[in-house]
Amino acid sequence: MLLSGDYTLTFTQCFIQMFFFSHVATAEDLLLFIMAYDRYVAICNPLHYHVMLSKKNCILLLVAVWATGFFNSLSLTLTTSNMSLCYSNIVTQFYCELKAFAKIACPNTGFQLFSYMEAVIFGFLPFLCCLISYIKVIIVILHIKSSDGRRKAFSTCSSHLIVLIMFYGTWTSSYLIPRLKDPRTFEITFSILYLFITPMLNPLIYSVRNNDVKRALLKLLGRKVRGK
Repeated sequence: MLLSGDYTLTFTQCFIQMFFFSHVATAEDLLLFIMAYDRYVAICNPLHYHVMLSKKNCILLLVAVWATGFFNSLSLTLTTSNMSLCYSNIVTQFYCELKAFAKIACPNTGFQLFSYMEAVIFGFLPFLCCLISYIKVIIVILHIKSSDGRRKAFSTCSSHLIVLIMFYGTWTSSYLIPRLKDPRTFEITFSILYLFITPMLNPLIYSVRNNDVKRALLKLLGRKVRGK
């Protein structure tokens, strides 16, 4: 589309794009919650960690995450595809998503209720659970007497906490901030942050805390210096 300058999509193409976007967005949302729970168990219940988050339980959680993402995305796409468009056939976004369709669709109380349920179940509730987990984690960390112990505990959570803030910060800005007089530039800017910048930074943020990655980078930099 960018190369050709033709921004026309068929409905089928648009809803296929919506399905995959919703699928991975739901999965990431739930995975962030599971990672917050992982940090909570590791710091607040370390003796039960290998029992509560055994390999079997982790596999079951991953299957549940991707299955939930699939069925949620399927229901969302089917619901949206049955809507009638009243105001326009132009989506004011650079990808097909629920909020953009809601703006051009005919008024529908059922669809509005469905949208609010989506926001609560797959937006607010996982965020609230992450928040509660980290409040408990911080309380436990503050009770650790040694400064070295507190530093190690905080460093364990820092990567995930940064990603969590970036993900929910940009998501909230894109979807929950009230409409402005000229919202298009605002929404597209935050959508770019939400869709591209955050996922691009994720591997870097997580890798910085990994000792193996650090050693590999130091070796690479050492070779470059010697080569010069």
